[in-house]
Amino acid sequence: MSAEDSSQKIKVKIANRVYPLTVKRTEEARFRKAVDLINEMVQQFEEKYAVRDKQDILAMCALQFANQIAKQKEQKADSSLQVTQDLKAIDNLLSTVLTGSS
Repeated sequence: MSAEDSSQKIKVKIANRVYPLTVKRTEEARFRKAVDLINEMVQQFEEKYAVRDKQDILAMCALQFANQIAKQKEQKADSSLQVTQDLKAIDNLLSTVLTGSS
């Protein structure tokens, strides 16, 4: 295992609570960025709504992030379907051209 792949222990603070994590060195920055995104969203929910229960706020954050992931998966599936349809159309066109020219 290389030094880059080795794990390290870090502490992150989410919604004013500290969580110890063990992460790969190469993933630490991504985890810290994710923590920042969560804390930004927590702050937005606290400012926008009168909800003070951290569990409710964190549940809403989880729902927002899960919705974003679901949307990305749908877009990826739609894109894959479009590529498949395009390839079939190209295949049909090539077949027509090749069969017509023989």
